[in-house]
Amino acid sequence: MTAKKKSAKLLKCPTCRMPVHTEDEDFPFCSDRCRKIDLGKWASGVYKISSPVLDPEVLEDLGGPGTTRGGSSDES
Repeated sequence: MTAKKKSAKLLKCPTCRMPVHTEDEDFPFCSDRCRKIDLGKWASGVYKISSPVLDPEVLEDLGGPGTTRGGSSDES
């Protein structure tokens, strides 16, 4: 049994859906323009990471629920 080796996988640009090769300079985008459009969407809040932070260490660093800054659990 012989395995075929592909030289480049063809995917689609997430912004404009044009074909993009993994070896292209702007991968995963087809161009610098599409890369900047995507960055602008992140910056303006169009894209959001919606899953909650469940790691207790991260919550503590962020001052999440049930944690206090300064190490004491009672406030005076």
